Parts: sequence; C-alpha cells; structure tokens
Amino acid sequence: VIPRRSERLSQPPERYSPRIFFTDVGEPTSYEEASASADSATWHLVMESEMNSIWANKIWDLVELPKNQCALPCKWVYRLKETSGLTTPKFKDKLITKGFRQEYGFDFDEIFSSVVKMTTIHFMLGVVVVENLELIQLNVKMAFLHGDLEEEIYME
Repeated sequence: VIPRRSERLSQPPERYSPRIFFTDVGEPTSYEEASASADSATWHLVMESEMNSIWANKIWDLVELPKNQCALPCKWVYRLKETSGLTTPKFKDKLITKGFRQEYGFDFDEIFSSVVKMTTIHFMLGVVVVENLELIQLNVKMAFLHGDLEEEIYME
C-alpha cells in the first residue's frame, strides 16, 4: 500500500517569505572607498578625530611587533547616521580590530567586549534624576576605552 500524498504545492506563510532589500546610502566599505568618495574630506576629518581620541586617551602604544606575537589586522567601519532635524547625515566611523583571527589558548584565554564604565552611566542617570530631565538617548562615544585588558594585543 502506497501512502497517498497531496499534490498541493506547499508554501510558507507570507510573513516567512524571503525579502531582499538593497540599500546604498553611500557608506564606504573600506578606507580606499572613503578616500575616493565625494565626501572624502569629511571622512578624513572624522578618522582624524577618532585617531586623536585614541591618542589623547592613551589607548595604545606604538611598538615593534615581538617575534613571538601575531598582529591582528584592523579596519575602518563607516556609517552615515540620520539625525532628526538635520538635513545632512552625521558621519561616524570606528577603527576596529578583526579579532576573529585570534585562536583560543594561543592569542587569548577569555572573551571580552567593548564596555562603558558603570560609574559613568550611574553619574549620567543621577544628573537626569536630580535635574528632573527627560532622558531620550544616552550615546557613549569611545566606550571601548574602559575595557580593562590584561593581555597584550598587537594590531597592524
């Protein structure tokens, strides 16, 4: 006896149908694209500001790579942030390390992520309460500055 099968074509509900959105808001995907774009002067100012913040906060030291260490590659990430009330977007960037190339036990022993000091958040919330202000958004620039690392990490 052969089980009877429906000849109806099975289709997922509309809410599960795949949707593909293509957007190009002019965000460069590399340093080369940012340098060649029409907004290259603005991107360079934003990158310079990021580097000045890194140097001013003594995030790293410029050193020679020891022979027994591996340097992680880095990359600039660019975003255009739409802000209400402004006709032009805000240019944002970050210099990130491609940490996915690290090997557990060789390059690191535990996982860490960017964090902000809780005392900073407590202070800001305290000011909001004491001054009876309305908190709409709390944007912390350079949050990674407050992550304490015991390991030495080398970046190209």
